[in-house]
Amino acid sequence: MKKITSLLTICLLCQIGFAQDFDKTKLDSYFDALEKNNKFMGSVTVSQNGKVIYTKSVGFAEVENKIKANENSKYRIGSISKTFTAVLIFKGVEEGKINLTHTIDKYFPTIINADKITINHLLYHRSGIHNFTNDEAYLTWNTKAKTEVEMVEIISKTGSDFEPDTKAEYSNSNYVLLTYIIEKSFKKSYADLLSEYITKPIGLPNTFLGGKINSQKNECNSYSFKDNWKLEPETDISIPLGAGGIVSTPTDLVKFSDALFNGKLIKKESLEQMKTIKENYGMGLFKIPFYNKIAFGHTGGIDGFTSIFSYFADGNVSYAMTSNGTNFNNNDISIAVLSAVFNKPYDIPEFITFNVTSEELDKYLGVYSSSQLPLKITITKEGKTLIAQATGQPSFPLEATEKDKFKFDQAGVVLEFNPSENKMILKQGGGQFTFTKE
Repeated sequence: MKKITSLLTICLLCQIGFAQDFDKTKLDSYFDALEKNNKFMGSVTVSQNGKVIYTKSVGFAEVENKIKANENSKYRIGSISKTFTAVLIFKGVEEGKINLTHTIDKYFPTIINADKITINHLLYHRSGIHNFTNDEAYLTWNTKAKTEVEMVEIISKTGSDFEPDTKAEYSNSNYVLLTYIIEKSFKKSYADLLSEYITKPIGLPNTFLGGKINSQKNECNSYSFKDNWKLEPETDISIPLGAGGIVSTPTDLVKFSDALFNGKLIKKESLEQMKTIKENYGMGLFKIPFYNKIAFGHTGGIDGFTSIFSYFADGNVSYAMTSNGTNFNNNDISIAVLSAVFNKPYDIPEFITFNVTSEELDKYLGVYSSSQLPLKITITKEGKTLIAQATGQPSFPLEATEKDKFKFDQAGVVLEFNPSENKMILKQGGGQFTFTKE
């Protein structure tokens, strides 16, 4: 679980309409191109008015044994779990078991400012509690099981980043604590409550709190791409719990989305509270704009898994994507799917392979610094793949596109080297920054 979430924003400004009979063959070709070029492994589903109108799965659930993914392949969905957790909190509110204005000191007296932090603050990421997944040490213990006592101690020791309710800052710690509050309030396990209040009532056969990944039950492993698909370490689910521990499929996720936003899970007033945005955050929801439409949903990322679900009231459309391996910008994938559904133009990508040898990469290796940015970028290699790592961030593989030019599609990064001058230019988001090899 490098991070349980990454915020996805699809921002475009135009008028769009809904194509009830969109070109599914073209969208199939789009995913076929991604699969053929090792750009994406995963599944997508779109529904309208509660009926699935498109689904597609590409890649492998398990690369090692060439087990192909299918519509029922199950993926860890990371921070989309937070939406489920928020729903369970509101079930507790509706049953009189939970009060959003109560402070958390009776549950977690060792947490700084516990007597000032309310359940409402946790839901809105306004608690100030530090995000434990941001710490460099996190990846040294995330594969080991933790008890509630151990997790609360870890979260307590990370301290506070700001005074409660003075601003919003994403923290997985908030939703881990909400998981424990739910369990204490109902006196049942999170897994049982998820089943009792959500998955059984609306019929989600492939959604549950995860455990050790079991490929025999069509559960996917996750991968990163470096020359080929490499198995990612597996976060122990006892750590993220309701912040990022749920397993699901995109077909289940659109059914969950349809049920939630059409009043089948919680009361209308509860849903309106979840949708009320404060400094970019709702309660377990974000706003996701696409052209002139606004969806509500959430994104997720854990280990090599990434995911998104979104609901467009205009058109009564739900969209979900789950992935267990990506070597591409997932924003572009979501834009392509929604463009097909809402009758907007999009292109099938063309991929050009530029081959380099391991020896040819040696001239790029080293540590680069810039006067324009307060970080250093270390360039190493693994076989025939160039690897970049910025200060305090995870490493990422670079794909050669032409002589002295490399890219990392997932973050929209381009690196252009000038080995004779020991220079490197970083391009991202319209910015251009010059680095010099030390």
